[in-house]
Order: sequence, then structure tokens, then C-alpha cells
Amino acid sequence: MDTVHTTAALLPDPAGLRAHLRALAVLDQAICRDPQFSRYSFSTAWGPGTEAALMDNGSGDDFSVLFAPVGVLVRGFDHESEMSPYATDDERVWPGVIDEVPAALRPLLDDPAFVDEGLGTPRVTACLWWETGGSAWHTGSGIEFPSGSPDPDGSGHLFRLLTDRSPEAVQAHFEEDYGRPVPLDTVRHVLAGHPLTPEAAHGLNPAGKNNGKQPQRHPGQDRADRCRPGGGEGAP
Repeated sequence: MDTVHTTAALLPDPAGLRAHLRALAVLDQAICRDPQFSRYSFSTAWGPGTEAALMDNGSGDDFSVLFAPVGVLVRGFDHESEMSPYATDDERVWPGVIDEVPAALRPLLDDPAFVDEGLGTPRVTACLWWETGGSAWHTGSGIEFPSGSPDPDGSGHLFRLLTDRSPEAVQAHFEEDYGRPVPLDTVRHVLAGHPLTPEAAHGLNPAGKNNGKQPQRHPGQDRADRCRPGGGEGAP
């Protein structure tokens, strides 16, 4: 069974996670036909002193990783999980998922971007955090996961590219997602922290509009059709 506890054991430290998420955003926005609608994005100006790495698969699942002076908060939401607030009788977050989030990090979880306004509840099925000065990722310690699912909180598929950060895994993901070849050497180059050259960007998406600029804040709308072959500006 994959759970948030598995994820906690496999994530790199905050600096390594930040670098990897920035690289995923660079790759996704270069590969995507219109980088405005890529699934991975990174904002260096989410809030005062706060950066945000975001993923939205366009089908109801998303995650956010907020980097702030007080620490890092990882929030994942799987809309099909039994642990979703929309699936529970009381429409609240599943017991134990966020109960132990430190008070200093709680404002990151309560960001209006991640809260259902009608329920007044964060959209979350998996949560991890690392306080500044800490030495490990933490999760709720008393979560009772529903039985019968190999991925009850969605962390297995939500954070797949964060726990398996190999160039081969990243290449396979983007090739499956966009339905076209993705050069492995370029993936390795970007994951190693090197800048994306115009030539490399052209190799990732010969017909694309990306000009090598750094990712901007994720718009949260209509990504998949815009980025796949045959999408384009008029795609629904």
C-alpha cells in the first residue's frame, strides 16, 4: 500500500525537492504546446517570502508544495479517494491527515487557493511538512487508512515524480502524457539543474511557443487539451 508515509520516506530534503520541482516545471512548460496550460508550474512570488510548486492534472487531482521561511508544506488532493472531504459523511478532512500540522505552517494549508469555499475545508487527502531547522518529513501519525485500495490517499500517483526522480521516470511520464518522444539527454540536463537552451527547448517541442522563460503561476484551467497534439488555442 502506498500512503503519505511511504512518500515521506522517499522525498528529498526541501532544497532537493525545490530544485526537482523547478526542473519539472521547466520541462513541462517546454514540452507543452502552450506553456500557460502545463500541469507543473513554479511561482517564485506566491506570497511574501513564499514560493509555490503546483501540479494539476486537469481531471480533479492536484498538489501544492509551498516553500516559506517557516518551512515547507506539501498538500495533495485525490478527488477519487475515499479520504476526500467530498466523500466523508461530515465533509471534513479525513481524521489525522492535518491534525498535527504545526501552527506555524497551518496558514500555508489554509491558503484560499486550496480551500473549498463552500465547505470551508482544505482540499487535501495527503499532507506532509518539514519545519525550518528540522531534519525529516512529517505526516499525521495516527491516520487510519481505508482498506481495499493500494493508494488510499492518492499519494502514490500524485507524488510519483517526486519519489521516483530518475530521468527515465520523468521522460516516460511526459512521453505518455503528451504522446510524443521526449529526448532523455535533455531531461537529464534539466534535472541536473542546467538552464534550458533554446535549442533544447526546440527539441522538446519543435512546434511549441516556449521561448525558454521561467515558469509563471499556474492558471488552473483547461491544461490537457491545450497541450496535447491537436490542441492549440481553439481547443475546448
